[in-house]
Amino acid sequence: MSIAENIGTIRERIAQAARRANRSPEEITLMAVTKTVAAAQIKEAYNAGIRVFGENRVQEFTAKAAELHDLQEAQWHLIGHLQSNKSNQAAELFTAIDSLDSMRLAQRLNSAAHERGKKLATLLEINIAGEASKHGFSPHSLELRDLLKQSAELPHLKIGGLMAVPPFTEDAESVRPHFRQLRQLRDELAKISGMSLGALSMGMSHDFEIAIEEGSTCVRVGTAIFGERPGADQHD
Repeated sequence: MSIAENIGTIRERIAQAARRANRSPEEITLMAVTKTVAAAQIKEAYNAGIRVFGENRVQEFTAKAAELHDLQEAQWHLIGHLQSNKSNQAAELFTAIDSLDSMRLAQRLNSAAHERGKKLATLLEINIAGEASKHGFSPHSLELRDLLKQSAELPHLKIGGLMAVPPFTEDAESVRPHFRQLRQLRDELAKISGMSLGALSMGMSHDFEIAIEEGSTCVRVGTAIFGERPGADQHD
């Protein structure tokens, strides 16, 4: 199947999952994950209606950005780990940073956004299962709660919600408790901070329907759109 056909199939599956959860499909953003995907394929996805794209590495997107400058309605999200010393470059390249995982990074991004006269959209990455191999705030982190309390000191960041990558398992249903936990954490943090935190970025190619049933507002899909690619996680 073509990229456009794959996108059409995924959108229908999103709509079906939304209906099962008594939600509107319009509440859910389909993000195309473009790690290792060539610019020509990204343009195919854009021409098929995708407007939100997720990249994992600053360096990789830097190499592709010049070829994609004509996609004027595209939003470019960094979804991979960001080292604080690359904050300036990331603030220049990306529409949003969906992997904010420390107070130090928040401060660096705020300064970088200030220098560019912009307000940078961000999501707080949560290491929902406490995996040593993954980045993100612990769900119980005091630093996470302090960051929200001090958000007024970060006027050039717009913290929109949470993002997580649960453990991969062939049985997508077994991931449901992690998605539910992230939604509950979002609700708790919104209550104690007074912030809306409406965004929940969760769900990938193998489990996005479960994520939608549990409240996801953005699903990150790579393999199901572009096929398997060398160097990419096969469950993105």
